[in-house]
Amino acid sequence: MSAIIVVGAQWGDEGKGKVTDLIGQDVDYVVKFNGGNNAGHTVVVDGKKYALHLLPAGIINPKATPVIGNGVVIDLDVLFQEIDQMEAEGIDTSRLRISSNAHIIPSYNKIMDKLSERSLGDRLIGTTGRGIGPTYADKMNRIGIRIQDLFDESILRQKVKSALEQKNFTMEKEFGLDPVDVDQVADSLLQYADRVKPMVFDCSLEVNKALDAGKNVLFEAGQATMLDIDHGTYPFVTSSSPTAGGACTGSGVGPTRIDRVVGIAKAYVTRVGEGPFPTELLDQTGEDLRQAGGEFGVTTGRPRRCGWYDAVVARYAARVNGLTDIVLTKLDVLTGYKQIPVCVAYDVDGKRVDEMPADQTSFHHAKPIYEELPGWEEDITGCRRFEELPVNAQAYVRRLEELSGCRISVVGVGAGREASIERTALL
Repeated sequence: MSAIIVVGAQWGDEGKGKVTDLIGQDVDYVVKFNGGNNAGHTVVVDGKKYALHLLPAGIINPKATPVIGNGVVIDLDVLFQEIDQMEAEGIDTSRLRISSNAHIIPSYNKIMDKLSERSLGDRLIGTTGRGIGPTYADKMNRIGIRIQDLFDESILRQKVKSALEQKNFTMEKEFGLDPVDVDQVADSLLQYADRVKPMVFDCSLEVNKALDAGKNVLFEAGQATMLDIDHGTYPFVTSSSPTAGGACTGSGVGPTRIDRVVGIAKAYVTRVGEGPFPTELLDQTGEDLRQAGGEFGVTTGRPRRCGWYDAVVARYAARVNGLTDIVLTKLDVLTGYKQIPVCVAYDVDGKRVDEMPADQTSFHHAKPIYEELPGWEEDITGCRRFEELPVNAQAYVRRLEELSGCRISVVGVGAGREASIERTALL
């Protein structure tokens, strides 16, 4: 039996989908434990690309049971559009299981999300506008709608009415919008009740039973460490907990059951949306990285901000998540650079800082202190053993390992599942 958590060790888009799919070939359950359709995974299998948004990456593996845990918020329209798309591409989705405690994204929260961003003006967060934040807020305010509510029409209508009493007031009085109709929202949700019902289960009970039976379970995070609601660059963060602790609360599995925590990090760094980013490159080099790495959002299409590898962030991610392993992705994107800068510390108002600043103001003013490492010219996409990499590429990986404070167990050298170099087995 093995329970493995896979988390992003930077600001997201590190390649978690590929790694989840890679490890997932040998697991029995893949549990998505946070987020919604505000992030995407790209999985390439035998040259075919699959873009996933809400479904767990494990849906591609016919041997695994893909699970949407209670920590996820679900847009039912998106869920079934994605299911239909997967089925059209020959992927069997009948194995999908959904926690009865997962919250639903109602249509009015998409409106609230966009209104909230608009009201912030220059202080906008850069959300995707998909209703994720307002739905998590409803959850905490105890006016949320859960999957199980679809099977009790009276309760569902009461909950929608209660939520809209507050939200319609805001939409009408503050923004001059027409009120949202209670019955229209309830009816739009109820149309999915029969279709979703066979997928619904007690996530905590079944996953714990699977572990008791010696099964392998992989817990898949959306977003990443630096976007965590508690540990990220607040307020420029997501509304859930994509760090390792979130796997426990988002699935109902206790922390003593976890065996390994794998952090995914690019050989450089990207982020989307607003917020501080010390190593960001605002020049042609940043654009070159963006084009070479295909750095455009799977879900939104937004261009990602690009920068050099930040070892301070990596050390922070290792500490917050208790990382046992790092998977370093997209090393091939750095081919062709004569020198590759790596951020080893920050300069904050003239003082060297080796660890993540404790306050947001200091992090906002942090300037990277770089160490230059020699690059390589050789094509590495065909390498499958570490020793096959150019000497400078090997040295780059080893130096990142030292600076990050965690072993680098797998190195990605291309987009496909097979384009990976395994230094230490993850399962």
